[in-house]
Amino acid sequence: MHVLVTKDYAAMSRAAADWVVAAIKAKPESTIVFPTGKTPLGLYEELIARHRQGAFDASALRIFVLDEYVGIPQEDSRSLYGWLQRTLFAPLGIASNQITPLPGDAADPVAACHAYHATLVAAGGLDVAILGLGPNGHIGYNDPPADATATTRVLDLSESSLATCARDWGGRDRLLPQAMTIGMDLLLAARQKLLIVSGAGKRDILHQSLYGPISPAVPASYLQQAENVTVVADEAAMHKMGVA
Repeated sequence: MHVLVTKDYAAMSRAAADWVVAAIKAKPESTIVFPTGKTPLGLYEELIARHRQGAFDASALRIFVLDEYVGIPQEDSRSLYGWLQRTLFAPLGIASNQITPLPGDAADPVAACHAYHATLVAAGGLDVAILGLGPNGHIGYNDPPADATATTRVLDLSESSLATCARDWGGRDRLLPQAMTIGMDLLLAARQKLLIVSGAGKRDILHQSLYGPISPAVPASYLQQAENVTVVADEAAMHKMGVA
């Protein structure tokens, strides 16, 4: 595991963009997942700016959507696919045929997850997994408990994740209690993994993830056993560890 500490959020976003651009240039047809949330926004702004400058070509990427809420179509304002489409995919000129979404409105969500897993395996698995860190240690929506064998599935969201949803989507009355997520098995098997973390609020969970016991109670802790993991975190997130 390689850990890079940056001075602040802007520097973290630039360093993460350096990593992502290098990965795409090394393999333009990469299968890749991108996270949603507040942490990757700076990274996405950097990627959009660099794409406009001609720093990389996104036209051959094969994108699998990392997670989605159960029971909503893509056009719903709460859709994670829709958020990524507005925030990143459209600005990068990524065509719809490059994206495999998790079908949140599937009639049989469990069967849809099985099919999605099989499609990703048939595509050769993930080349690049870009991940955020949830306040409870989740990666994707692999809320605890989730060990290294947890596969693509439907799950009930934890109270921690529901609290974040309420903040992001305008109150608890707009919450969706279940989500689909790519499993720990496929994320940990990605040929390259980037974890981006920012802010003092993530200090404790980042410390547990990188240096604590490996446990289903902190799903991100399984990254300690994985190959080719890069962590980019700002000083606010790493300060408690004496690294900053």
